[in-house]
Amino acid sequence: MPREPKKIVYMNNAATTWPKPSGVMEEVNRALSLPFIEEGRSTLSGQRNYPGETRELLADFFNAGPADHFVFTQNATDSLNMAIHGFLHHIGIPCHVITTWLEHNAVLRPLRTLEREGRISLSIIPFNERGYISPDTVKDAIREDTMLAVMTHGSNVLGTVQDISRIGENLRANGVFFIVDGAQTAGQMPIDLNPVPLNVFAFTGHKALFGIPGIGGFFIREPSQVDPVRQGGSGANSGYPYQVEEMPSRFEAGTHNYPGIASLYAGIRFLEERGIRNVERGTMEMAQLLISKLKTIDSIAIDNESPDLPIISFNIAGMEPDQVGFILARIYGIICRTGLHCAPLVHQRINGGKGSVRLSLSCMNTFEECEQVAEALSEVARGAG
Repeated sequence: MPREPKKIVYMNNAATTWPKPSGVMEEVNRALSLPFIEEGRSTLSGQRNYPGETRELLADFFNAGPADHFVFTQNATDSLNMAIHGFLHHIGIPCHVITTWLEHNAVLRPLRTLEREGRISLSIIPFNERGYISPDTVKDAIREDTMLAVMTHGSNVLGTVQDISRIGENLRANGVFFIVDGAQTAGQMPIDLNPVPLNVFAFTGHKALFGIPGIGGFFIREPSQVDPVRQGGSGANSGYPYQVEEMPSRFEAGTHNYPGIASLYAGIRFLEERGIRNVERGTMEMAQLLISKLKTIDSIAIDNESPDLPIISFNIAGMEPDQVGFILARIYGIICRTGLHCAPLVHQRINGGKGSVRLSLSCMNTFEECEQVAEALSEVARGAG
């Protein structure tokens, strides 16, 4: 008979972190319990200016500013769409765009759509055998009409972190606008944006920043280079018939997601208290332990045995990824992710498009859970044989 499910072991943090720190949920409830006050207009004692204070936290956390150049959105996908479409609308002419085989559909689908419409030509740079994009390969792809490059900072399949500083230097030297997708790295590793030659850094709140779903944002160095693609109320200069130019209202139309911003505020405070380097060190030590265990199982093929992020993608010989995920969840109470992970080109390269099983850790996981997952996968692999 099937055994009773064990306590949930959650290893799908590259999609959405769980559980959230208690302080995050408390801050969300606090935000919902207080009357709605527009940014910077509170006169109530004890009322927190969530947008303003969270922008300041973000500016310190990423060492970038000014703080009002941090824009709130729904998530990283929303941020990337706003930046991509807004930049191309601003330049107003067809151009050449560079991206990579590592990208999430949040990048690939907007660019493919623009390519189909004839608004851009597109070069997609392959990654090497270790899962990295060579800065020289990007440099060699630049053409006279190249005006935009969009790429991920960290792969959500291979766990590799790209050298956005060196890549950005080559792009800046050639006048190429550079958008970086930081969905997998923001909150997982120290990120100092100040010296990095990028133009936009997109992030989401519900992953390693420990916010709730529905909140994200982006940092933009020069707002005038990207046109707003939404128009609406901003609470400022309401008599003006067009979207205001002032930041951050230039890109923020409509009512803020106050509970989401409150969760982002609390998530960053949580990471500051833990120490981002401690978070990175702890999660990577757990990932390395888990990899060392899985490497001893002959029928398990790991896609990258030396990731920079706590992301482990693998397959078990003789089993489909979805089958493995179902067994782990139903019998062992282990929650992971299976399939293409919205990054189809990576899988085309590494396994012919089959997809994989992905385990992804956060600082809320434990070494005991890693041992439990390794033991469960050993049993599943023996059953497959």
